[in-house]
Amino acid sequence: MTTPNSPDATLQHFVSTEPFDPKVASKIAPELERYFLASQWKLMWWKLKWHRLAVFSGLFLLVLYGTTLISEFLAPYDTHTRDIGHIYAPPQSVHLFDDGEFIGPFVYGMDYKLNMVNLKREYTDNPNKIQRLRFFCQGDEYYFWGIITSRLHLVCPAEGGTLFLLGTDRLGRDVLSRIIYGSRISLTIGLVGITLSFFIGMIVGGIAGYFGGLIDTIIQRIIEIIQSFPQIPLWMALSAIMPLTWSPLVIYLAITIILAMLEWTSLARAVRSKLFSLREEEFCTAAKLMGAKPSRIIGRHLLPGFMSYLIAAATLSIPAMILGETALSFLGIGLRAPITSWGVLLNEAQNINIVVLYPWLMLPVVPVILTILAFSLFGDGLRDAADPYK
Repeated sequence: MTTPNSPDATLQHFVSTEPFDPKVASKIAPELERYFLASQWKLMWWKLKWHRLAVFSGLFLLVLYGTTLISEFLAPYDTHTRDIGHIYAPPQSVHLFDDGEFIGPFVYGMDYKLNMVNLKREYTDNPNKIQRLRFFCQGDEYYFWGIITSRLHLVCPAEGGTLFLLGTDRLGRDVLSRIIYGSRISLTIGLVGITLSFFIGMIVGGIAGYFGGLIDTIIQRIIEIIQSFPQIPLWMALSAIMPLTWSPLVIYLAITIILAMLEWTSLARAVRSKLFSLREEEFCTAAKLMGAKPSRIIGRHLLPGFMSYLIAAATLSIPAMILGETALSFLGIGLRAPITSWGVLLNEAQNINIVVLYPWLMLPVVPVILTILAFSLFGDGLRDAADPYK
């Protein structure tokens, strides 16, 4: 009796004994040729398509960033429009039927009274006030991207009515409109910040990984010093030195630079580790012998070899940028009014009494959670697809 590990055991093989069929081979060969001749980016796209959760997250982010281009059109009100008659108004529900009769999208008007026990405004729907919604209508005037004057909105309240789908704040401003306007700042600050940190990380990491030696040692010690600082106190210190007289645009750029200067370290180390292994390859040696400068070798021959990995790593770093801006603005040391961002909106919900009485003021945290989750899932998919040969 022989066992699988004995010398006399017969090795089982799985080679097909069927006769060769040229027709089948002619069908398979083009597919194999298409696969073997495909570029790395095409292989990466093919593999990413199989990661359905990452694809869905990418489409969600694409739509989300697309809305930032037309925030003025999508928002029912201007971000600074106030309705002093509806301070701390609760979210209104959209209805289609009234007493079994189809009317179309509408909201009920609200009546309110002041509760003298807890000094809370209590709003109730008035069934006698049916306010039909208007679409592609004329509403608050705005400057589209600061260039074109327009009053066209996707949806507007009825003439003389209200439309507060997510309620109002302490000044009677529509929370939904402010969230839509705030997405433009909160989402773009992540892209601008990661773009800056991406280039800093590639340059510094490329120098450290290519030259090595003393230069690498100095750069690594600098990175360790930066990473040793606790982030929030460091953010607070850097933000506190910004003068209050700065314009909102300058503050926005300053916050972006601060976030970029603190997030480049992990990317620089990833570039360094990759270059350590690639700089000894034959194509790199050939470029040196042909007289190529170090900057050309790094930028033309080494970095493109793992650019897909860098893009995946950068995608996973964007959530940290968004959370950083949200944390700074929530603490009151980041972006400040009149700039509207998700962090600035959450800053108004710091008082626990306000949150208990008017919980809809916490709704700006929902897009933050969804965006961070979408970026994490999309980044995971990109990271897996970055090595299509696995």
